[in-house]
Amino acid sequence: MAFWLLLLFLSSIVAFTISAISGGGAGLMLLPILRLALPAAQVPAALSIGSTVSSASRIALFFGHIHWPVVRWFVPAAIPCVWLGAWLLTYVEPAYLEAVLGLFLLANLPMLLRSKAALTATTASKLPRWLLAPIGAAAGFVSGLTGAVGLIFNRFYLQYGLSKEQVIATRAANEIILHLIKLVLYGLFGLLTPEVWAIGGSIGVAALLATWMARKLLPYLSESLFKRTGYAAMVLSGVLMCGNAGAALADRHQIALQTSGTRHGFQSQLDWQDARMTLEFKYKKGFEFEQVIPWTSLPDDRKAMTLAWMEAADRVVVEEVRTFKKRSYELYVYRGDQLSKHKF
Repeated sequence: MAFWLLLLFLSSIVAFTISAISGGGAGLMLLPILRLALPAAQVPAALSIGSTVSSASRIALFFGHIHWPVVRWFVPAAIPCVWLGAWLLTYVEPAYLEAVLGLFLLANLPMLLRSKAALTATTASKLPRWLLAPIGAAAGFVSGLTGAVGLIFNRFYLQYGLSKEQVIATRAANEIILHLIKLVLYGLFGLLTPEVWAIGGSIGVAALLATWMARKLLPYLSESLFKRTGYAAMVLSGVLMCGNAGAALADRHQIALQTSGTRHGFQSQLDWQDARMTLEFKYKKGFEFEQVIPWTSLPDDRKAMTLAWMEAADRVVVEEVRTFKKRSYELYVYRGDQLSKHKF
């Protein structure tokens, strides 16, 4: 446990430093690490403790750069939706939302590949200010459900033409109220355990150090590099979130994928709960798709063929085998330690 806490502390310093110079995303980067030690429902609570400290320190250091018109549209719409997200956290599996958000973040890859001139060009006039209200509502909902929201909506801050200092300060001003509300709600829902406070406090101390380091680094970053770093962090977080969500959903639904080589080719086997599907490639025969089916699904004439083979069997398994040209079946008959295979 001590080693894990040290790993979390060091990872938090790195994540919040990158978050400061890229406009956000520390929480999304730390999600996979926190999932190793906390139940899924308690991860957002621990993140919110650290994020509250981080937002407060950024406001203190960059207060003069807060873009208040954005705050006035963003916060009122976000506040009621925080409660909805935090309430749903006790009923839904966060991995589904994490997968969707990961794909959303991966959609920023084209922005990362843009030229320097395209990145630095302001787009503030292209987005109406009222759009900040639905963005704030969505941010509040996602923040309440995951505890981390920064990078998901960072693109909108950049599209309003804010400078790097304004992005950092305005995001902090928007989010600190949400974090405080979430902490109250998480407490009411019984998610703020002593372990969560300890882990969240460790993240908060790391966030303070990271903010101080980022303030020293920020003057050396150009606007284009700041934006490119932000989009890179979004894409990286998308990869991590999709991977983490995929692993969680695979475990939840008992999904396993195995690929192995054989003497005559290779095969990939997919297990999904009680179902099994196999894709096999043979150098001489090409591709074969195999799927376990119930014996009752066999055509009547094929059932009649198997009756003699199944006599006194302890267990039988039927596989349907499809190729590009034909369909056939395989019957596996188990009698004690003996296995016999029949193709028909």
